[in-house]
Amino acid sequence: MFRLSNLIASVVEDKKERILDGSIAIWNFTNRCNLSCLHCYSKSTLDEVDTLTTEQIKKTILEMKANGVKFIIFSGGEPLTRKDLFEIADFCKENGIITYLSSNGLYFTKGNIQKIVDTFNYVGVSIDGDEETHDYFRGLKGAFKETLKSVLLANETGSKVGIRFTMTKDTIDSLEYIFDLVEKHNIPKIYISHLVYSGRGLDNLKMDLSKEQRREAVEFILNKAFEYYETGRDIEIVTGNMEMDAVMFLNKFTSKYPNLHEKMRERLVKWGGNSAGRKLLNINSEGDVRPDPFFPLIVGNIINQDFGTIWKNGELLDKLRIHPRKQISGICSNCNQIDICNGGSRARAYAISGDIWAEDPSCYLTKEERENI
Repeated sequence: MFRLSNLIASVVEDKKERILDGSIAIWNFTNRCNLSCLHCYSKSTLDEVDTLTTEQIKKTILEMKANGVKFIIFSGGEPLTRKDLFEIADFCKENGIITYLSSNGLYFTKGNIQKIVDTFNYVGVSIDGDEETHDYFRGLKGAFKETLKSVLLANETGSKVGIRFTMTKDTIDSLEYIFDLVEKHNIPKIYISHLVYSGRGLDNLKMDLSKEQRREAVEFILNKAFEYYETGRDIEIVTGNMEMDAVMFLNKFTSKYPNLHEKMRERLVKWGGNSAGRKLLNINSEGDVRPDPFFPLIVGNIINQDFGTIWKNGELLDKLRIHPRKQISGICSNCNQIDICNGGSRARAYAISGDIWAEDPSCYLTKEERENI
């Protein structure tokens, strides 16, 4: 995740940087879901049966804690379809692990919303555009109205709530609408995700943005981030799954604060770009462990292996943890910005070329941007 709003404020105001002290696990606790979203990487349905038991999950949480995992993002499917989800989240809290909930919001009610926001440190709800776009993309008529109602219900509690939005050719025309929505209702956070080719996202590869569309969208997002900072608007912007955004961000930041260029670049290099297998991992509903949720290769399974054994060993993880990943071929091999982006998504590279160490085909940086520091 690229927390651009936090970076602007911390560097310009010379505040202590926000350091990820530990690893983040995105855990798909269930593959059961009440929606059928076009871009879903887990291909979830309501017919799925949970594989992992509560006891297995708790055992693994203790193993993860012992191996430096400090954050768990509760994902799915729709995580709230698991009856033991609050028990699991409470167990995380008892063991000092921060929890985020990633939900479609359709199970939020006036009766359970306070319990949800009290249980999780942050609640993110996915909205894919205006009403027509969201309902089409989510495969359910009326989903938008119910999801927006859920977001507002959560936001009224005063807790940290955010909207998650995935950019595709089908949703990109709603990008400005989503920002208007956040501003209108004073939603404290907006997370913009670039598409990764996996699950239904791979089936629908044609839905990805062109590089020209992506640049235009990122330019709009960056302008919003600087606008919010300069006007004192307390809305946090985060982008995901496209670490090259940081290079465009650096160029825009430098144009506004040229004397802080080196300081910001040092901060971005320390951030480290793509963190799959380094500070990021995924566990799916079957117990498979991957370097990120979209990664095409499995490094182990928690049902028959101790998490520490999986996380500490393995040639693939060792290679992923090299920073910067100069072993990546193509345009990455002579790019002067690889210490910032770390080569981008290995999942996208593999999906297009069959080579885990090929260049990220979605990189939209120009030759000049790749060469200049």
